[in-house]
Amino acid sequence: MRTRDQAALARRSLELLLELQDPGGAFPAGPDFSAYRGFCWFRDGAFIADAVSAAGAVASATAFHDWCARSLVSRRAEVADLVSAVGCGEDPPEGAILPARLLLDGTPANDGWSNFQVDGYGTWLWALAEHVRRHGLDPARWATAIEVAVDYLVVMGDRPCYDWWEEDPGQRHVSTLGCVCAGLIAAVDLGTLDLGRRRRAEVASGRLFAAVVGDAAKRGHLGKVIGRPGIDASALALIGPIRMMPSTSRFAFATIEQIEQQLVVEGGTHRYPADRYYGGGRWPLLTGFLGLAADAVGRRALATACLDWIVDQADDRGRLPEQVGGHLLHPDGLSEWTERWGPPADPLLWSSAMYVRLAVQLGVAGT
Repeated sequence: MRTRDQAALARRSLELLLELQDPGGAFPAGPDFSAYRGFCWFRDGAFIADAVSAAGAVASATAFHDWCARSLVSRRAEVADLVSAVGCGEDPPEGAILPARLLLDGTPANDGWSNFQVDGYGTWLWALAEHVRRHGLDPARWATAIEVAVDYLVVMGDRPCYDWWEEDPGQRHVSTLGCVCAGLIAAVDLGTLDLGRRRRAEVASGRLFAAVVGDAAKRGHLGKVIGRPGIDASALALIGPIRMMPSTSRFAFATIEQIEQQLVVEGGTHRYPADRYYGGGRWPLLTGFLGLAADAVGRRALATACLDWIVDQADDRGRLPEQVGGHLLHPDGLSEWTERWGPPADPLLWSSAMYVRLAVQLGVAGT
């Protein structure tokens, strides 16, 4: 069944992403889910933009990067104040901390949501560099925004914050540090930075890389939180598609093996062992990351199996949810979230994007 179904879902998923993209360039996280509707996260959006860029939708990805750039440039003065305060040994001004979650018009939503996550700005720089390289674009278009993002990440990228899942504040998370590291490296490679910023970005990225690799060396694989036991499937992104962790590294192979042993059930990937969000189901988007990481290290059969599993989770309209049931890590946690927000997000654009990205990587979807 597979080749035809894989290609059909890739086409429909790309169509869905383009249909739901806001005219201003933002990708809404989940158009029908109350907690996500009307909002775009830098992280989710950057991975979505990378997927549509890889699939050949150049204008769509460019529109997203323009949206990010407008948001960053509008906060340029606040970021300058933050850099100055940190340089004087002061705590960062609250108003200068960039939000991870924005309204579709690019403005912050002052609604009390846990918003201090720095990974999205690193992921954006990485996705922008991939888009520029892939399509031969001139990065000068985004030069000012790149400067603002680098200034911010150099002083904030190593600070404890919330993780990808808006959980576990006050810690330094492996996936966060890896995304920031990759973003700073990408910013240098884009070639628009002045000498001072380039050197600061190089020093900061080297420090972050050393922190991630040093932590991996102690445990033998990429973990969840620096200095604490545990694993999280978000670390797969550092192997593929971001490739901050070289695919030839023993840590890349070992991380995939740990994820398979601890978090993969019947082809689908859980977030982390203690996950109670909607009972802790399996996530199509994380299965996409597993497929990309597997392909990066040469495990094509596993990558293809991930693609197959995701196909089976799509509904009749080709939409993919945030997570699926059938095997919950902590079933007693399901009712808490269902009572709060209703069923899990469906569709989730990030899920469709990771399927598209994996399908392109495996040659199922063309550009």
